[in-house]
Amino acid sequence: MKVIMEPAREIPVAVETDVIVLGAGPAGFSAAVCAAREGVRVLLLEGSGDLGGTATMGLMSHWIGRTKGGFYEEILDRSTESSDNPGLDETFGGSARQIINPEKLKNVMAELLAESGAKLRLSTRACEPVMEGDTIRGIFAESKSGREAFLADVIIDATGDGDIAAKAGVPFSMGRETDGKMQPASMLFKLGGVDYERAVFPGRFEDETPVPAGTLQHLAKEQLKAPLGHVLLVRSTLPGVVTCNMTNVPDVDGTDAAALTDATLVCRRQMEEIVAFLRRYAPGYENCYLMSAASGIGIRETRHFHGQYVLTEQDILEAREFPDRVVTNAHFNFDIHNMSGAGLDETGVTASFPQRKGYSIPYRCLLPQRVKRLLLAGRDISGTHMAHSNYRVMPICANLGQAAGTAAALSIRQGVTPDQLDVKDLQEALRGRGVLI
Repeated sequence: MKVIMEPAREIPVAVETDVIVLGAGPAGFSAAVCAAREGVRVLLLEGSGDLGGTATMGLMSHWIGRTKGGFYEEILDRSTESSDNPGLDETFGGSARQIINPEKLKNVMAELLAESGAKLRLSTRACEPVMEGDTIRGIFAESKSGREAFLADVIIDATGDGDIAAKAGVPFSMGRETDGKMQPASMLFKLGGVDYERAVFPGRFEDETPVPAGTLQHLAKEQLKAPLGHVLLVRSTLPGVVTCNMTNVPDVDGTDAAALTDATLVCRRQMEEIVAFLRRYAPGYENCYLMSAASGIGIRETRHFHGQYVLTEQDILEAREFPDRVVTNAHFNFDIHNMSGAGLDETGVTASFPQRKGYSIPYRCLLPQRVKRLLLAGRDISGTHMAHSNYRVMPICANLGQAAGTAAALSIRQGVTPDQLDVKDLQEALRGRGVLI
């Protein structure tokens, strides 16, 4: 590869603070609010132009999965549109309360952030860590303001892909342990013009949903071009509007810009085919139309970082209660999308998932190997491919953010690094904030 040497230059330090959180999705947003509530100075950096990540700009239909207790429930309390919209599967606590109005959620997040005292910087992408040996001291970021440095005592990487953790030297693996394959990418979109009185809403891969021409899932496999072939349709908070989760692009490396570009264009082409299919076969969708699409491709899986503990699928199936648990009552399934086509992977389990008790996540999964003063939050914590397919959902990520933000604040107040923090102090603080430790 041809290279060019960039001349050395002085980089201005834009901010020096206590905690910097990278990424304003459910995990990063929660980390920032919860850290600020503990009385430390917090800056939330987000590369895009708004708050919420997948929950808002990604047009996610609803808070899939659930937890009990913690900051996630406060988000729901503040953002719920209404309680009279039926139609969500209740296997894992699904209710109308979890349906997302993206624009309202953006505003609620902005309000919660302002109330906490945390500062926000949008359109600012973290690109390199500031390191002193094995200790992270801040990040370099690029924006319309140029290249700047942001320094803090603790950094929380909630970028999903763990971009800064990777560049800081935290070891990781990509995708599935056996071959490195990652779950396919998707782009959600909204359909308008749906007749709610007659419409069908298959919300799981196993929902066959009888229609005049057969069953909708079978028809999708038969009529849509591969890798399309499944139907997932969820009610929204707006009349006649449905969230469609049917685009599908396997073999996408979510850490590669060229791959993301190609996947985005593929999804755009797939939308027209999906709309035509639904108009023809799905009752109530005869006059539907593409209303809006997510502002970016949705990536389910990339890096799995190596932490002080690696959460496994067996931990989840056994509902282990770790002595250093900081997230509890986490409920979901092994939601693994087909690596090569549509539908559920052969290792995925949704409707028949056997564990209904919920499980816990230990603090050690948030503590990366090799790099000090860094915490992980969200889908980039330490876990296996199978375990990741469960904890990657937004309610669990929000409470992972709460744990990371609270840990960062306590470590600063006590004058220790996050890995030196007594987990009992952290658990006591989380208990006081509604986490059912």
